[in-house]
Amino acid sequence: MELRVLAFVLAGGKGTRLYPLTKERAKPAVPFGGKYRIIDFVLSNLINSQVYSIYVLIQFKSQSLLQHMQDGWQFSGLLNNHYIIPVPAQMRTPGETWYQGTADAIYQNLNLIEQSNPDIVLIFGADHIYRMNIREMIEYHMEKRAAATIAALPVEKRFASEFGVIETDAHNRVVGFHEKRADAPTMPDDPEQVYASMGNYIFSTEPLLKALHEDAADPKSAHDFGRNILPRMVAEQRSICAYNFATNRIPGEPPGAVPYWRDVGTIDAYYEATMDMRSVTPALNLYNREWPLRTAGYSDPPAKFVFDEEGRRGQAIESIVSGSVILAGGQVRHSVLGRGVRVHSGAVVEHSIIFDNCEIGRGAQIRRAILDKNVRVPENARIGFDLEEDKKHYTVTDSGIVVVEGHRSSVQVVKMNV
Repeated sequence: MELRVLAFVLAGGKGTRLYPLTKERAKPAVPFGGKYRIIDFVLSNLINSQVYSIYVLIQFKSQSLLQHMQDGWQFSGLLNNHYIIPVPAQMRTPGETWYQGTADAIYQNLNLIEQSNPDIVLIFGADHIYRMNIREMIEYHMEKRAAATIAALPVEKRFASEFGVIETDAHNRVVGFHEKRADAPTMPDDPEQVYASMGNYIFSTEPLLKALHEDAADPKSAHDFGRNILPRMVAEQRSICAYNFATNRIPGEPPGAVPYWRDVGTIDAYYEATMDMRSVTPALNLYNREWPLRTAGYSDPPAKFVFDEEGRRGQAIESIVSGSVILAGGQVRHSVLGRGVRVHSGAVVEHSIIFDNCEIGRGAQIRRAILDKNVRVPENARIGFDLEEDKKHYTVTDSGIVVVEGHRSSVQVVKMNV
């Protein structure tokens, strides 16, 4: 009998530490890698793993996310069990509140589980950059006959204070949880590493429903899977297992390839993960045709590089350049350019991330910066060279990355330091 699988993607995160990139959009809708959005990674992983029944739970600042899903993630509807449906907060609980936690988000949508009648329920976040063959985790869950399975990432024990750590026995059965503790227990077979929870879960349906009803009735609960639901199930000696993400294998990847996962919760982490993509041998391989990263498809013309004169040469080196970009005599190095970017003569963009529809004026210089959508950089402006001056106008991280806010209108001009 075919296994019935239902997936929930939790895509309601505010992403406050990514501000100002999340000023007008939810974190899962933040652009990434030129043409993608963060949510594309979890949705691609699910579709590539033959999981086709997916609800995306949305909440704050959802318009950008909804538009992206409409542009790129709509099935034809020919098959009843093939769908990706965005679900706004239903406010079914007394007081008509937003989702109060990850478990409450699922509890408020129990009717969707009841209608689908799945054998297992997948609950995955939409906030991380990673490739994962979820089918392997499903097979592991079924083999263990677990009530729940948690995706676990081995990390060096010196980072234990930065994660929620899962304590397991020698058979990967979960026996405890430790929230951001430097002395958290290490993996049974590796004293130098701990299991960090990735926030991705698989539940057998009946144990999940029981746990959600019990949690909803507890006024002291924070209604969170990691803090409440799973610790309670462990205390009740339910069968909870950890799935070692390091063992995950992606079709089409070379033998021994290290699984890729990055937390992009801060501007600095987001910047570094983006830079991972444009290196000569990227840890995140976008060119694996057996495991494509899907996104919205637009009828963009090809990128164009024009002029070949000294001081006026359109070129890009060790960079990612998206559709409809025109390098009209400007130079781009070690950078990622979104759709429709224009770089004019004499302009230089280095070690930067440029979102869609930005325009870099003649002679402008951009270094270690992130430009949100629709920014217009005037001629001869300099960004990223005088951080004290930049701080008067833009957001500057402790590591010196300058973030220039975008605009809803493509005709507005930013006051630049010139």
